[in-house]
Formats: sequence, structure tokens, C-alpha cells
Amino acid sequence: IECISVHVGQAGVHIGNACWELYCQEHGIQPDGQMPGHHSLCSPDNFSFNTFFYETGAGKQVPRGVLVDLEPTVVDGVRSGAYRQLFHPDQLISGKEDAANNYARGYDLGQGIIQSVMDQIHLLTNLVPYPRIHFPLTSMAPVISPEKAYNEQLTVAEITKEVFQPTSLMVKCDTRQGKYMLCCLLYRGDVVHQEVNVAVARLKAKKMLHFVDWCPTGIKVGITHRPPTLVPGEDLAKVDRAVCMLSNSTVITEAWARLNRKFDLMFAKRAFVHWYLRLCLSHSLVLDLVPYGAHRTTSHESSICVASAEIQLA
Repeated sequence: IECISVHVGQAGVHIGNACWELYCQEHGIQPDGQMPGHHSLCSPDNFSFNTFFYETGAGKQVPRGVLVDLEPTVVDGVRSGAYRQLFHPDQLISGKEDAANNYARGYDLGQGIIQSVMDQIHLLTNLVPYPRIHFPLTSMAPVISPEKAYNEQLTVAEITKEVFQPTSLMVKCDTRQGKYMLCCLLYRGDVVHQEVNVAVARLKAKKMLHFVDWCPTGIKVGITHRPPTLVPGEDLAKVDRAVCMLSNSTVITEAWARLNRKFDLMFAKRAFVHWYLRLCLSHSLVLDLVPYGAHRTTSHESSICVASAEIQLA
């Protein structure tokens, strides 16, 4: 299995840089991409790192990933950082100016680098990438400081219960208000299947988990007995066991509903719409911003003119 990572924007590049540092710690790979032969993780039977790295002819491990941003500052930080020798130079892609939190401007500037990004993805995958419309929820447990971890037991039952709590989710929503279609629980460390089965059964008995009627047993479990690895200097506690959950839940509609409400409020005042018109984007893209049935005429050109006139009057 090969996993290709695409890190986009300031936050994405920062997170990506931290992720690759952790991957290197996990698999015993040095900042320059070399793997010392004496390292315990480099046994002939252990090739799990090939999921995230590919090997060059010189024996260097290179990430299967692309870091891209319209503005060069953050990517330049990776180019000059501690792991600058880890990445292939072509995988670090940046433009000359940012979008200033303006999607229309970003859409326009992005046309200048999108081909380079797609070329790198093609090289890494040998496939044609296709954006699947899936919106999984992710959560982790425990997320705890060393001071607090000293007074906690953090049993399998406790971290399993915690990973389903709204406070553990990476998206702001309450899964208790929706239904799960599928859950994947990935455990690390001192964990056995029997303990997981008991913990999940207990949550179901207490009606803390709600699944859709047509998939009442949609839980898959994966366990690796290596404990979680920490990057030196992190604020998280080193624990004996942890769990990450990927789930598909109907409650994700809450997040999209919030975005829709914010969009409606901004569009009511025609906020930023003039940027699309000023940049001469495609007619269909601008018309997509106009509520269905409003200002529909026999031609695209007249619709654009009506929208422009409204903006000027607003």
C-alpha cells in the first residue's frame, strides 16, 4: 500500500512538516533520508516505511508527498529547516504571493502552480488522481499532558470511551446527534482484541454509539503493538497505548450547515463577489454564486451584467 500526502496552504505545510518529522522518528529515518543499518526498525522483514517513503538509487528515503502554498515563506521554512534534505526539491512547490484569505484571488493565482502540483502527484502515484467526495471524522485519544498523564490509568476502556467524545474530534460537531455508518479504530501499544471488544460492547450497551439501521455492526479494529512515538520536545505525554478513530457519520452535515449559513450571510451583502467578476473568471463560476432563479436571463453575459450592477448599487 502506498499513501500519498498532499499538504496545502500555510496550515497544511506546517502540519505536513511535523508529520514527516514524526514518520522519520517512527521508522528510524534520519533528517537526510538515510536509514542506519544498525537500527532495529530496518530489519529485512520490516518494509512498512514503504507506505510513506520511496527509495532512490542511492538508498535515500524520500517522502511520498507534496507541500504546496501560494506564498513562499512557509515552504521556504521547510527548504531551510532541519529536514531540508529529506524532500525532493520538486515536491516543495510555492508561488510568489498569497491569496490574502480571498478565495477568488487564490483561484486565480493557483492556476499558475496547479500543473506543477498535478505533475508531482502523477509521478508519485502513476495514476490519475480523482477527488472522492468523502468527509471522514477523525479523533484521537488520549491527548494529554505529561503532568496529567501521571495521575491517569488510560486503560483500553478509557481511551476507547474518550475517542468517541466530541472533545476528541478534529471537527466541531457532536456525534451523539447523528448516526455512524462506519468506524475504524486503530490502536497502538499494549492492547489486545478482547479488551477492545469488551470496551466497544460496553459503549453500545450504554447506548453511547448509534449506527444506521442498515449497518448496525460497522466497526473495524486494527492493532499494532508498538507504542506511540513522540517527536522530542512535544507537549504530549508518552503513553503505553493510544487510539485513532476514522468514522463516517451523518453528523458531518453540522459542519457543512455552518459553512452554508456563513456563506448565505456574506452573499447577502455581496461580500467578495466583485473579486470574481474583476478577475474575469468563467461565467458559470460566477453564476454559481447567484441563488437559483435569481437574475436568470437568456444569456450568460446579461446575467453577469446584472450581478455587476447589483454589486455597484449595494
